Amino acid sequence: MTPERLFIRDLDHPSGDLLDFEIVERKGLGHPDTICDEIAEQMSLALSRLYLLECGKVLHHNVDKALLAGGASSPRFGGGEISRPIELFVAGRATGSFQGKDLPIEDLAHQVAAEWFAKHLPTIDTGRDIKVRNLVRPGSADLTDLFARRSGRARLANDTSCGVGYAPLSRLETIVYAVEAHLGAMAQGRHQEIGRDIKVMGIRQGEHIHLTIACAIIDHFVHSLADYLDIKRMIAAVARQIAKEHGVENISLEVNAADNPTACSIYLTVTGTSAEAGDDGEAGRGNRINGLITPFRPMTMESVAGKNPLTHVGKLYNIAAGLIAQRLIEDVADIAEAQCLIVSQIGSPVDQPQAIEVSVRGSGRASELGNEITAIVADELCHLESVAEELTRGALAVGRWPLRQDR
Repeated sequence: MTPERLFIRDLDHPSGDLLDFEIVERKGLGHPDTICDEIAEQMSLALSRLYLLECGKVLHHNVDKALLAGGASSPRFGGGEISRPIELFVAGRATGSFQGKDLPIEDLAHQVAAEWFAKHLPTIDTGRDIKVRNLVRPGSADLTDLFARRSGRARLANDTSCGVGYAPLSRLETIVYAVEAHLGAMAQGRHQEIGRDIKVMGIRQGEHIHLTIACAIIDHFVHSLADYLDIKRMIAAVARQIAKEHGVENISLEVNAADNPTACSIYLTVTGTSAEAGDDGEAGRGNRINGLITPFRPMTMESVAGKNPLTHVGKLYNIAAGLIAQRLIEDVADIAEAQCLIVSQIGSPVDQPQAIEVSVRGSGRASELGNEITAIVADELCHLESVAEELTRGALAVGRWPLRQDR
């Protein structure tokens, strides 16, 4: 990274906990948008493993397009039924042959979806409740050629794009993330009545936090309206306790705010996701790379899930920016907050961005920390080649925070 491309600045505007007003959202694993992101990303990882096994290296692919068309259902206390299956369309580009050998990618989307739903949404019968359409096709000759080219040891960026990252999470961001994650863990554990389609919207005004929690409840485990209302009260109590553990006592919240118990109009589902009847989904419309939707932070519209982890800077630079910010607050004692923005240029080496801006807040001025910041930026750029390997073994993951959990 040449010095003239790296811009180091003081973070001189309020953000996170320093704001008077803040909004944060998180969509859980069962939300239709998150399902699309998850299947796209798992498809990329499955392709990467297949290519490594059959070819000894990861080949060109981008499978970042996914669309979920909701089905139809008839939920009722004690257990309802799915009357029309969900449809999941997975599209993108992938190398289908290597050195004259055809690769078995045709049915990969079906396999990936079946394994993902069995692990995360076992209430959905993949043979009956969902139809997967694999629309992955071979890539264009120019982008496939660009993928194979290098400049020295570095691969070449396949797009002109930008990535952003920041650290640490604010208190509201931490609470929103933790509430959804905890409820999701409960759903995977002893509380099977809680569906995985959980969305948490948090608003902070000064010291007061308000949470709106949408949580699909699974009808098989609920035998009456009284049972349903008890589950809502339990969810509210869990959220309050999590906020309290993070130092927040001044909190109000609502669970399934659209309910009308008098008319028995409630968020009751057969499978625990609104995808069965109430909502559709699309990759890239949900959580950003750190698992949150944060309109008061630097964000990009780039959809990360499913992009190849070797040359697609729409993925690599969002990961790198998040890792740089994470390391700056962990490794540099004088830095309390960091933001990073990275811009690529198609055809240039991925470890040589057009520009990087790093903004920091702490006990000293950014100009006094230049050497430490530069060293961390350079180190993460040098290790972009390892991102694919870290993703395939789970040390890195998109849609969670921290991004890297094994250093």
